Amino acid sequence: MIDLSDALYEQAGRPQPTEIRLKKDAKKLVVAFENSHKFEFPAELLRVESPSAEVQGHNPSQKQLVAGRRHVGIMNMEPVGNYAVRLNFDDLHNTGLFSWSYLYAMGLHQDALWDAYIDNLAQAGLSRDP
Repeated sequence: MIDLSDALYEQAGRPQPTEIRLKKDAKKLVVAFENSHKFEFPAELLRVESPSAEVQGHNPSQKQLVAGRRHVGIMNMEPVGNYAVRLNFDDLHNTGLFSWSYLYAMGLHQDALWDAYIDNLAQAGLSRDP
């Protein structure tokens, strides 16, 4: 299991984002932080790793495997205070608040998260396709 807790963000000195840009056509979200880390997230990965209770559950054993989201896009994003952004996906999922710490940790572990997602789909006999 990959740790997306606030610990990595705290260790990095709580960097704030300097850019959050939605690339609708490419179905990506770009987030740059003041410590020079810059991450480009596919909408599919953001959707299947949404920090919402619907996806993550209330403890690690309740995490849901979300299949069939290869073509999901992000319709828009809304700032939430000074700590997060809400992403509104075109499959109508919009309950996850992506905090700066969550996005930062996701960025650092993006490859491992993607590999785990693909492996979990294969083990469950599921597909990225709708």
